[in-house]
Amino acid sequence: MEKNDNDIRRQIFKYRSYTPIPFLLVMIWFAQPTVLSLVAGCAVVFTGELIRFWGVSIAGAETRTTGTVGGTFLITNGPFSYVRNPLYVGNMMLYAGVGIMSMALFPWMLLVAISWFYLQYYLIVTREEEYLAATFGGEFDEYRRNVRRFVPRLTPYRSVRPAAKTVDPSEGLSSEKRTLQAIGLVLTIVVAKYIYLRMQG
Repeated sequence: MEKNDNDIRRQIFKYRSYTPIPFLLVMIWFAQPTVLSLVAGCAVVFTGELIRFWGVSIAGAETRTTGTVGGTFLITNGPFSYVRNPLYVGNMMLYAGVGIMSMALFPWMLLVAISWFYLQYYLIVTREEEYLAATFGGEFDEYRRNVRRFVPRLTPYRSVRPAAKTVDPSEGLSSEKRTLQAIGLVLTIVVAKYIYLRMQG
């Protein structure tokens, strides 16, 4: 049980998987893709998913929880040694990549989406950090002082403690199946919209 079940941050955390849906629908409906936007957007999507996959290959299925904020381990290796929230950074890149691909209401729709997801993840992260500070104390404080929330370091942070978990691609693939399926579906629809618009002349 969390201290405050009415905390808006807890509600946003619970429903974070559904908030992208309205933005994705608008981006698909108003899509005006070009060859350049498809290539550039795909590159951003690929980079974002690469970061996500690296992260979930360490963090595992705990990243999928929609209940209470928390975690069994304080993970500071892999992408977490560069930025404290690599999965959220990867997510923002995924949404930005789709926005670039689709060119829907560009650039205003893209700016609105990025602003919303930054706010969403900022609120979630502040709640997660309260849990981590209470659970891991000085270890998390040291990590927080050296690694930023969303802006990566240029060099990896090295904790004096052994890594709590290591990279396991099979665990990452198991956790990422739904995300990979969703990415494949959205990209297919945007490319299909491009082909349709080209055929319409």
